[in-house]
Amino acid sequence: MVEIAESLQRYRPKVPERSKARPCSTPPMIVWDFFSGCGGTSAGLRQAGMTIGLGIDNNPEAGATFRQNFPEAEFLEADIRDVTGPKLDALHASGRGAALVLAACAPCQPFSRQNRGSRKGDDRISLLKQLYRFIRRFSPEYIFVENVPGMQHGCAEGGPFKDFVAFLGRHNYGVDFKVVQALDYGVPQTRQRLILTAGLNGSPGMPAPTHGEGGIPYATVGETIGHYPPLKAGEGHPEIPNHRAPSLSPLLLERLRATPEGGGRFDWPSHLRLQCHNGHDGHFDVYGRLRMNRPSVTLTTRCISLSNGRFGHPTQDRALSAREAAALQTFDDSFVFEGGINSVARQIGNAVSVRLAKAFGEHFIAHRRTVLGL
Repeated sequence: MVEIAESLQRYRPKVPERSKARPCSTPPMIVWDFFSGCGGTSAGLRQAGMTIGLGIDNNPEAGATFRQNFPEAEFLEADIRDVTGPKLDALHASGRGAALVLAACAPCQPFSRQNRGSRKGDDRISLLKQLYRFIRRFSPEYIFVENVPGMQHGCAEGGPFKDFVAFLGRHNYGVDFKVVQALDYGVPQTRQRLILTAGLNGSPGMPAPTHGEGGIPYATVGETIGHYPPLKAGEGHPEIPNHRAPSLSPLLLERLRATPEGGGRFDWPSHLRLQCHNGHDGHFDVYGRLRMNRPSVTLTTRCISLSNGRFGHPTQDRALSAREAAALQTFDDSFVFEGGINSVARQIGNAVSVRLAKAFGEHFIAHRRTVLGL
C-alpha cells in the first residue's frame, strides 16, 4: 500500500495539459486540425503555444475525446468530403489577425507496410486531395501533414503525395518533407513518420533533433511508465483515467509469466508454443515484453494486445494499460480518452505523438517570429 500511495503522489502533482501552453509574444496562431482523431497533433501544437480552433473527424469516440480535451475548439463530427468551405467561413472570420495553421493526418492504412493488400480502389488514398479546396479558400499560413513512410511513394504514376506537393508549389508555398524518427524529438518510441511542412513565407523546414547522439539521451519505457501503480490483467485503477489493462486467458497469462523482460515467444518452453510458430522466424515481436531501459516499439492501433506486438509490460504479468500506451505517445495524464478500452487503443495508436507535434509547433512559431522580424 505504501508503494501505491507513493506512486499516486507522483501522479497527482502533474499540471493539466491545457495549463501548460507557453505565453508567446508572437501574434496568435490558430490551428485547424483535419482528420484530428483524438487530438494528438492539437495537444502538441497547444503545448507549443498555439490556439486550437477546429477539429474535424468522422469517428464518434475519437470526437468525444477531442471535445473532452479541447473545449475551446469547434468540432465537426463529419466525413471531410461532406464539409464545405462556406461552412467554415464564419469560424475563419472570427480568427482574423491570427495566422491559420492547417494540420492534417489523413488515414495512413493504405500506405502502411502492414497493409499487404492492394491499394487499388481504396478511397482513403484520395483524402489528401480534400485539403485542396480549403487551402485555396483560406490560404493557411502554415501547413503540417503527418503520415507513415511510404505515402510519399503512394501509387504508381505520381500518386496523391506528389500531386499534393505540386499543388502547394503552384499556390506559392515553400515545401519541405522528410521521414523523421520520433525518438529524436523525445518520444520514448521508435516511430518513423513522414512529415510535410509548408509556409506562404517560405518553407519553415524541419526542427533540429533534440535527442540521440550528441543530444539528450533517448527517452525510455521505464522513465515514462514506471511511476504508474501496478495492475493485474483485467484490472483498472480507480483514480487514474484510462489506467486499465485488458484481461488475459489463463494460457496467455502462463505464457507471459514464462517471458522475461525484453523477451518473447522464443523464450517459452515447448509445451507453451503455438503450433503455427513452429519453424516460423517472423513476427518475433508478438507476445513480447518491452524493456524498461529502452524505448518502446512502434505503437499500433492494437497497442494493448499481446498477440499483436511487443506490448507486454516489462515486469508485470499483463499487457500495457491504455494510460501507459498514451504516455508512450507522450499524452499528459490529464488527457482523458473516451470510449471502450479497444477504441481508446485505436485512438492512441492512430494519434500523432504529442511531443513530436510540439517540436514542429515551436519550430513554426520560431519561423514566424523570424518572418515578422520579432
